[in-house]
Amino acid sequence: MTRQQQIEIEAAAFRGLVEHLRRRSTLAEALNQQLEMDYPAAQERVYGMPIEQWKRDHQIPASDEQLELFEQTRPQHARISGHQ
Repeated sequence: MTRQQQIEIEAAAFRGLVEHLRRRSTLAEALNQQLEMDYPAAQERVYGMPIEQWKRDHQIPASDEQLELFEQTRPQHARISGHQ
């Protein structure tokens, strides 16, 4: 497989995932059904545990370089309710 073929396959998979998530949003569907579900509750449904527990068990600390890049690109980040 060429590098270009790999890129195209990965891009198609990503587009499919994005479309799936747009159609199957737990939080949006809860709102449609007039159920109360806030962002932390939606995260718990996705991760199968509270997000803080998931972070403690699975997320490694970011390096100084990663933190710097994060700050440099902050204006490009998606705005998520409750997160700035």
